[in-house]
Amino acid sequence: MVALLGFAALGSSAHAGVPTKGPDSALALAALDRRIADLDSEDQATRKELADLGPKIAGVHARAVSRGRSYYKLTRAGMLPVGAGFDSLVSHAMRVERARRTLEDDLADETHLRAHGADLTKNLEHVARDREALASQRTAMDAAHVAMEDEARRRLAFDKAFESSQGTPVNDYVAVGGPSDDPVGSAFAAAKGKLLMPIAGRVEVRSARREGADGPGLELRCADGSVVRAVYAGRVAFADRYGAYGRIVIVDHGDHFYTVSGDLGTVDVHVGDDISAGERLGTVGDDGAGPMLYFEVRHGSQTVPPGPWLGL
Repeated sequence: MVALLGFAALGSSAHAGVPTKGPDSALALAALDRRIADLDSEDQATRKELADLGPKIAGVHARAVSRGRSYYKLTRAGMLPVGAGFDSLVSHAMRVERARRTLEDDLADETHLRAHGADLTKNLEHVARDREALASQRTAMDAAHVAMEDEARRRLAFDKAFESSQGTPVNDYVAVGGPSDDPVGSAFAAAKGKLLMPIAGRVEVRSARREGADGPGLELRCADGSVVRAVYAGRVAFADRYGAYGRIVIVDHGDHFYTVSGDLGTVDVHVGDDISAGERLGTVGDDGAGPMLYFEVRHGSQTVPPGPWLGL
């Protein structure tokens, strides 16, 4: 690869791997739902107890007020007029003491009930905070579960894309069928070494490999936003985001030959589109390692060295 012609061999580089699907989250979700249900039950029980506590506090308070008045009347009379005799004095003193103790018990009961009500209110606040935290966790787990399922669909679509020349029905990401009856496939094999460069103009090229691929690809470094074009006519078999490839377009050229264009900033084609050589597929993106296009040539699902196909 000659830098003066627009290509510079810069060695090989690794790329971040495809995120692997985590363990089945069904059990974790079920456990979280049970915890949320337990908090809901605790909330309902606490609210009921707090509601029942109101009349009890009101009753004890009313009784304490009534006994307080009685106690006040008894104490207002003093120890009893002296002429009533000693026995009357003792009886009066005993009534005053009983009234005092009863009043103290009522006041203690009211204080206890009010303290219990305050504890119940605090518990409701704790339950509400815990439930809110668990609800947020549940939302995050739901989002993660959906993302995992979506990634699984994309993985299946990616794998099925390399079967499209056989006319195998696949899911929504992938075109059903392909240009297998078109002689372009045989022509693609005959065009080895003469394919268009996926990016026009000066680029730097280095060998690279994406995790999951069994062979090498190329990283074509160029200006961010550069137009990425089809190297040969074909049909779009995959156009979406996928793992370490980022935004990616797979073009089926027939006879089980495919080209893969990854790390795109934008994708300008759709699954099933018939495209011509040189037609725009999208633009170069920048995933943080600098603007580049990742490019592969595959025969079936097997990655083959792309350099000879591009005449490098």
